[in-house]
Formats: sequence, C-alpha cells, structure tokens
Amino acid sequence: MKKDFLWWRDGIIYQIYPRSFADSNDDGIGDLPGIISKLDYLQALGVDAIWLSPIYPSPDVDFGYDVADYCEIDPKFGTMQDFEALVKGAKKRNIHIILDLVLNHTSDQHPWFLEAKKSQNNPYHDWYLWQDPKPNGEPPNNWESWFGGPAWELDPDLGQYYYHMFHKEQPDLNWRNPDVRAAMLDVFHFWLKKGVDGFRLDVFNAYFKDPEFKDNPSQFGIRAFDRQKHIYDVSQPEMFPLLEEIRTMMDKRKDTFVVGETFLADPQQTAQYCGDGKLNAAFNFDFAQNRWHPKRFLQSALRWYQSLGDSAWPNNFLSNHDMRRAASRYCLGEDDRRAKVAAAMLLTFKGTPFMYYGEEIGLRDIPIRNISEVKDRVGKTYWPLFTGRDGCRAPMHWNDQIHAGFSSAEPWLPVHANYPKRNVDQQITDPESLLIFCKHIIQVRKEEPVLQRGDFIPLVKDPRHFLAFLRTYQDDQVLVVLNFSSRELIYDIPEGTWVSLFGEDEPNHGLISLAPYDVRLFKKVE
Repeated sequence: MKKDFLWWRDGIIYQIYPRSFADSNDDGIGDLPGIISKLDYLQALGVDAIWLSPIYPSPDVDFGYDVADYCEIDPKFGTMQDFEALVKGAKKRNIHIILDLVLNHTSDQHPWFLEAKKSQNNPYHDWYLWQDPKPNGEPPNNWESWFGGPAWELDPDLGQYYYHMFHKEQPDLNWRNPDVRAAMLDVFHFWLKKGVDGFRLDVFNAYFKDPEFKDNPSQFGIRAFDRQKHIYDVSQPEMFPLLEEIRTMMDKRKDTFVVGETFLADPQQTAQYCGDGKLNAAFNFDFAQNRWHPKRFLQSALRWYQSLGDSAWPNNFLSNHDMRRAASRYCLGEDDRRAKVAAAMLLTFKGTPFMYYGEEIGLRDIPIRNISEVKDRVGKTYWPLFTGRDGCRAPMHWNDQIHAGFSSAEPWLPVHANYPKRNVDQQITDPESLLIFCKHIIQVRKEEPVLQRGDFIPLVKDPRHFLAFLRTYQDDQVLVVLNFSSRELIYDIPEGTWVSLFGEDEPNHGLISLAPYDVRLFKKVE
C-alpha cells in the first residue's frame, strides 16, 4: 500500500445489505457473523471499505431504516460482540467499516417517540415535529409523504399531528431542538469509539424543515408528492452549520469519512454539501440513473466534476439498495458483456467507486410477479406501477447449493433462479467470468495511482458507441477505451508509446481494434 493512499478517496467501497449477504445461523436472514465469514472473500476482491445498511434494532417497517435504538445491534444480526469482532477482522485485512446513520427520523417504537406521545408537556414531545390541526381539523399544511399519502399523522389522544417524510411509523426528528442535536452527535461518538471509520447519512438534507411549515408550491407531476416543489420540507439553510459541526467532530480522528445521500437534489445542489467544512462526499444519482449510452454517462460525469470543482472529491455508483441493479437495467438476458463495460467504467472514472454486493458477479433483480410476493411496503402501496425494492435486495449467490449457499433455511427473500450458474464458486474458476474481470480491473486500479486520483480528460467529445478518456496524475497517463456497442470498432489512440494494462494486444501503428463490448487500458511510457 502506497504511503499517501487515502482509503475513502483512492479505495473501493462495497455496500452490503446485511439481511441478504450471508446467514450464519440458518434463520433465513443475513447477519454479522455471516459477513465476518466472507471477509477473506472481500479482501481477495480488493475492496477497501464496507458500508453496512442499518443493523440497529428496528421493527422493520422500512427494513432497518426505522431505527428503534441507535446504539445497539438488532438481535437478528447478532450482538455488539459480533460487531466488535467484525471491526477487528476487517481492520486486520485493511478494510474500513462505514455505518448507515438514519438521523432524519426514528421508528415510532423508539423510546423517544413513545415518550413524546404521552403528553404535550413531556420533555421528549418537542424532539419530533408536532403541529395543531387547522381550525377545520385538517393537517397543518399540504406536505406529502415520499412513500404516499399526507405527511401528517393525527394522534387522537394528543389532538396534534406529527410529521413523517416517509412511513407514518417513521416520525421525523426536530433537529432545531438542541437536545436532539446533541443526542445525534453522541451517536457519531459512540460508533467512532467502536472503531467505525465512516458514516453514510441517510437523506441528510431533509433534517431541517421550514420553521413556519409553509405550504409547498404546486407543479406538474404524477404522484401527489411529485405535484409539489419541495422548497420547505427539504434542503434548508440550517443544514450547513450542522455539517460543519459534524465535519469538525469527524476530523478530530484521522482519515474518517462521511458521505451523504442527498434527497431531491440535482448535481449542483448535491455538490454544495461537499468540501472543506462539509461532507467528504455525497451521492450523485444523475450518473446512476442513465440509460445505456456512453454520451449520457460522460455528460453526467462532467456535470458532476464541474459542480464539485476542486473543493471536493467525486464518487460514482451504479446500483444500491433502493434501485434496480445495473445488470438488470443494462444487460441483455444473462449476457454479462455490458456488465463488464459498466464495471470498468465505474472503476476507471474519476471518483471513489461504490459497488453494491453481488455487482461483481452480475447479480440480477429477482422478478416480482404478484403483489403477494412483495415485502417492501412501498411496492405494496404503488403496485403495479412500482413493485418495490425487493428485487435488488435478494440474497447473495455464493454457490450452486440450496438457496445459493446464502442459508440452509428459506431466505427472507428468494434467491434468483439463475443461481446454479451465477454464483461466486462458479465464477471464481472461470477466467472469462465477470468476477475475474472485476478482480483484474481492481488490481490494475490498485497498482496505478493515476486511476485512483488522476484527472479525467475525455478524448471523444460526442461519443455514440464508445468512451475514450485519459486519467493523468503527475507524470503518469492511462488511456481507457470502453466499447458500449455490439459492433467491432477501430480507434486511433493518441500519439506516444502505450503499453497494455488490460486487454488483448498492443496498438498497431496507433490503431486498436475493439471487439464488441471491449475494455482496453493502456499506460503511456517514455
């Protein structure tokens, strides 16, 4: 490892959805000991950090994103001793731990909210956002919930409404209350002392709402939520002083990292939250939501780089726990060639790559054919227009044994029917597999600092079939050429002497032949 290697900037971050990674006790739900058992696999893959989706006690109305205790481990995932063993085992392998912090809202079963509901005079009542009804009994304003329906829920015993951006069982916290602020910062301290090196902040820019609870103006949209301009329920100016406070706290420890999930924001708005005195990084959904076209990815990346400027470091992702997997969106059937191009793009573009578990073996979403199969309440609400997020959260495929080696019991979600042929054991021995391809690209990336932190220079301004770009750092240059098309292409590479880092052959008189969905990397030599 090079001396100036910074794990969150130069490394690769791997997101694990703990329920679906590996089940150690055969109850059908993944757990922390299961993750521990796969640390050698993650080390061999070449990742530098793992981000765990929530592992706190939760009633699972939103599968962990409704937290009932911020400083404990849900028994279904294991114990605090298991977590400490995970941190120790990960650090032994130079793998950092990033925890998901869901600080915008709690579960309605959190002790704070149970106290808040007892009376308007209860000390915890003001920890949440309560408002009196309008004179006619209606909610205090027109705000809608992201998950459907009004964002206000009436408590008949108190005669007041409480606010929830998401499910009614996820009441939003009142971040203007200094006691809430202090309690939330204590959560950071608790896990930092446990050896955690970073945090992902769930919908962080929704923490503050307009203090006067003004109505959102209307706009055209399909869902009720989309028929509002979300001016007063997200992205309030009070977020910036809080981010400075969080960053100051984090920077007291060496090489820590905090990344935010920006909610309802474009790349320019997202970039405003990144940089000195703010977040180390934030997620740009613009890049991940592209259809299969090189120009779209290039434009998204350039918008992101331009928005961030020199003040912050970018990151990129193509899949996560809330969206269809990249392989399901881009690949044709079981053909992984596009998945290879996508993986190479993710791992060679400027910015920290975030990989979602199973992305390295081309895991597809499981099909959801009937509402009776849906576990995700959002899918139940919007069926059949949206089938929910179960598809991208299905269990990891480890081998061709029962339930893909995830568990010997019936999993909480079914494994994909393709698991006998799409699994780690099968791909690890196949030199042409996506897994071996990813490991090879990751190894090249690790050996070339230019691919970790170099500048990004596109060589084709209006790409229609392929991407060609340079990564430059100090005296090093690496050329990356990615064929997005099913046709053979010829590319005239820049002048100079180039040696192959990845691909079949060296350039022939400055020309390279690109096979369909080809990936080529070259390094310039003097």
